[in-house]
Amino acid sequence: MTDNNLYQRIACLSTEAVEVLYALGAEDMVAGISGYTTRPSRAREEKPKVSGFSSGKIERILAVNPDLVISYSNMQAELSRELIAAGIEVHAFNQRDVAGILHMIKVLANLVGRQEQGASLIAELEAQIAIVRQQAGHWTRRPTVYFEEWNDPLMSGIGWVSELIHIAGGQDAFADLAVFHSAKQRIIADPKEVVRRAPDIIIGSWCGKKFRAESVMEREDWGSMPAVKNGRVFEIKSADILSPGPSAIQHGLLQLHLLIAEWQAAH
Repeated sequence: MTDNNLYQRIACLSTEAVEVLYALGAEDMVAGISGYTTRPSRAREEKPKVSGFSSGKIERILAVNPDLVISYSNMQAELSRELIAAGIEVHAFNQRDVAGILHMIKVLANLVGRQEQGASLIAELEAQIAIVRQQAGHWTRRPTVYFEEWNDPLMSGIGWVSELIHIAGGQDAFADLAVFHSAKQRIIADPKEVVRRAPDIIIGSWCGKKFRAESVMEREDWGSMPAVKNGRVFEIKSADILSPGPSAIQHGLLQLHLLIAEWQAAH
């Protein structure tokens, strides 16, 4: 560590940490990245991949000689514990909503001495949110949106996704489940419950695999739902919305808003 308390070699076990550090101009500090990293694309070429998301070998992380490891959520708790036992400093984030995403950026900017760049990035994201919120505020109706994070078993969207749906002008069909941190608590045991909630729009984002709209539309009894009747079954790629960092706002929110705006135009 240097005299001004900056870290020199940071291993990022989550994609959003990589995205933020690059956005802050601190890419030289990134010593290793998650294998799921997609933004920026050059990070995959420039940095060694040291872990998956819920899996990783401590030896690969230690091999890049980190003086700080950034981890995320209880899914990486065991890996974090092993790193701490090995004498490595670990900062574990756990953001689950939009405010948490912005807070994560602020903390990470402070950790690497890029406070000004962090404040600028946060202001940019807040401005994007404000514009979308203002545009959505003119609509008198809110379509019900079913967001499917996984298909087997069915799983509804996590907290920040539910919040982004609301900001974009929609109503999350399973907002009652979005409050739960655990993925297991967001499992929809009975597929007919989705039918009962009659979504106007269905959005799939199957984390780690391609969404198949046709398989959703062919599910038993799902043809009666407005979303299926009107062909409003879409994909937002998981990298655009399921990583709790800038992309969820810069890409996920804008795609949600566009889909809801198209629904508004038809009604």
